[in-house]
Amino acid sequence: MNAEARTTGASPGEPPAPPRIPPTPEPPDTPTTDPARSVGPESPTGPARSVGPEWPGRARDSRSGPAGRAGGGSLRYAVVVAGLVLALAAAALASLALGSVRIPPGQVLDALTGRAADPSPFRTIVLDVRLPRVLLGAVVGAGLAVVGAVLQALVRNRLADPFLLGISSGASAGAVLVLVAGGGVGLVGGVTTTLALPAGAFAGALLALVLVYGLARRGGTLTSTRLVLAGVAVSYILSALATLLLVVAGRPEQFQEAMYWSLGGLGSARWDTLVLPAAVLAFGVAALLTLARPLDLLLVGEEGATVLGLDTARFRAAVFVLASLVTAVMVAASGAVGFVGLMAPHAARLAVGAPHRRLLPVAALGGALALVLADLGARTVAAPQDIPVGVLTALTGGPFFLWLMRRRPEGASL
Repeated sequence: MNAEARTTGASPGEPPAPPRIPPTPEPPDTPTTDPARSVGPESPTGPARSVGPEWPGRARDSRSGPAGRAGGGSLRYAVVVAGLVLALAAAALASLALGSVRIPPGQVLDALTGRAADPSPFRTIVLDVRLPRVLLGAVVGAGLAVVGAVLQALVRNRLADPFLLGISSGASAGAVLVLVAGGGVGLVGGVTTTLALPAGAFAGALLALVLVYGLARRGGTLTSTRLVLAGVAVSYILSALATLLLVVAGRPEQFQEAMYWSLGGLGSARWDTLVLPAAVLAFGVAALLTLARPLDLLLVGEEGATVLGLDTARFRAAVFVLASLVTAVMVAASGAVGFVGLMAPHAARLAVGAPHRRLLPVAALGGALALVLADLGARTVAAPQDIPVGVLTALTGGPFFLWLMRRRPEGASL
C-alpha cells in the first residue's frame, strides 16, 4: 500500500474516497446584531439594520436600543427639571424667611397667600422687599446661565462666559457712562433705570464683544487661548474705564453706590425694575430655543456646520447681538455678577447632555437656583450688612474655573 492509499484509507486497486465535507451549520434563530446598534423594526427578510461599530464601553443590554435611550433620556430630563423646580421653590422660600429679620415660614406663606393682616411688618418685608429681590435674582441667574451656554457653543470653548469674555464689564462701563452723563441721576428711579441704563449697558456689551472677537480672531481662525486672554484684557480695561469715569465725576456718594452695584447686588430690586429683565429673559430664551438645532450644528465644527447648510458667520453675528442684549439688561438690573454663566451650563450638561433644546431650560433653572442661593448667603453671612452677591459668586466660580483648566487634556489649548 502506497502512502496515498494509506492516507486516504482506500484498498489497493480501489479509487480513493471523496473528501468529507462538513455539514453547513443552521442559521441561528435570533439575529446576531447587537440590540444597542439596531435601528428600526425587523424586516421580513432579515434582522434589523446595524449602524456602525459599537461605541467602546457601551452596555450590552436590551435597554440600550433607541427606544430605551429615548425613554430613559426623557425620564431623566423630567426628573432633573422637577428636582430643580422644587429646589428653586425651597430656596425662594428660605430667602423670604431668612435675613436680618427672621420671619416664620407660616407668616411667609400667609403673606404670599394674602391671609396676613394688612398693617403687618412681616407682610411688607415679604412682599415689598424680599419677593422682588428673589424674583430678580432668579431672572438674572437664568439669563446669565442661558447666555453662558450659548456663548460656549458659539465659540466652542468651555470657558466662555459673559464675565470672562468681557461682556459684563462692557455692560457695566456703558451703564456707568450713562450715570455720569446723566448729571447725578441715581441708580434707581426715573428714566435712567428703565430705558437709558439698559441701552447704555447694551451698547457697552456689544462693543466689548466685538473687541474681544476681533482681537482673538487672527488669520481667519479663533483659538481658545486667544479668546480667553482677549476677554480678560478687555474686561480689565473696561472695568478700569468705568472706575475712572466715577472718580472724575466728582460725586462721592454716587461713586460708593456705583462701586457697590458694579460688584453685583440685588438690593435695588423693586417691582417696577423687574418687568424689563423678565420680559427680555422670556424673549431671549424663546428665541434661543428656536435656534437649538443650529446651535447643535456648531458643536460639530465650523466646516461641518457649513456643510450641513448653516451660514455660520451670519448666525454667529445674530446670536451674539441677542446674547449681548440679554446680558446688558441683566447687568443693568444687578451689576456685574460673574461665573454664573460658567458654572450653570456645565452642571446642566452633566445632567441632561449637550442638545440645546434640553440644555437651555435646565441651565436657566440652575442659574436661577445658584443666584438665589448666592443672594441668600450675601444677606445672611454678615447680617444686617449685605455682601455684594458678585463676591460670593466669584469665591465659588474662581475655583470652578481652575478645576476646568486642570481637567483639560495635557497639551490642549484653553
